[in-house]
Amino acid sequence: MKKIECIIMDWAGTAVDYGCFAPVAAFVESFKAIGAPVSAAETRAHMGLTKIEEVRALFAIDHVKADFRAKYGRDYNEDDVQECYKKFQEELFRTLEDYSKPIPGVVEVISKLRGQGIKVGSTTGYTREMMDVVIPAAAKLGYVIDNCETSDNLPGGRPKPYMIYQNMCRMDIASPRSVVKVGDTISDIKEGVNAGVWSVGVVLGSNELALTEAEVAAMPADELKERMKAVRYRMYAAGADYVIDDITELPMLIEVLDK
Repeated sequence: MKKIECIIMDWAGTAVDYGCFAPVAAFVESFKAIGAPVSAAETRAHMGLTKIEEVRALFAIDHVKADFRAKYGRDYNEDDVQECYKKFQEELFRTLEDYSKPIPGVVEVISKLRGQGIKVGSTTGYTREMMDVVIPAAAKLGYVIDNCETSDNLPGGRPKPYMIYQNMCRMDIASPRSVVKVGDTISDIKEGVNAGVWSVGVVLGSNELALTEAEVAAMPADELKERMKAVRYRMYAAGADYVIDDITELPMLIEVLDK
């Protein structure tokens, strides 16, 4: 009998949107619009959280608070957070469908695993409304899953484990040790750890590596190796059980866990 009954995939940076660029661009543009700019690296440091929580985290950065105070003559408040979040959503929805292309290898691997009877769920930092764009766009390109959970109507998003638990309920998976959570951010890793499932990080295409496919292809092998090594270290430090280079290694890992 197979030990692994289910995998739970993250979306941007793991299944679609190589390098996780859609939310990064939207965060950068929305903070720029309010006169308190953030860098791409700063947005990536909080990636994997729900998007409203990431807006709050970015507002809490010292230079953002200072820039906001200098521009408006006061400290920011929750109304400002909500207004910026609204701008973020507007920016994101403009490009979201364009960033729904599956990462190379994902369609084939997931189809193979589903063919073996393994259920495929998913969690995300996106809202349900955002996923109503991404899921059908990805499905048109061959990426089909069994279930997707967002943090809407749950006590919280990552790194809390509730989206994983909701997947397990909906797909009738009784044991956390029958579940493999796959993700590309530190929040993904911690989500899996907190849920008590196998927590697996993926490096290529990830938010943590923060490179396009073209940049990966053009980078000198030694430099790419060092960058991937740094990502691996961060993921293991966050509690990952395993870290794989790319999604094509997942079936082999599942075979190992099934023994």
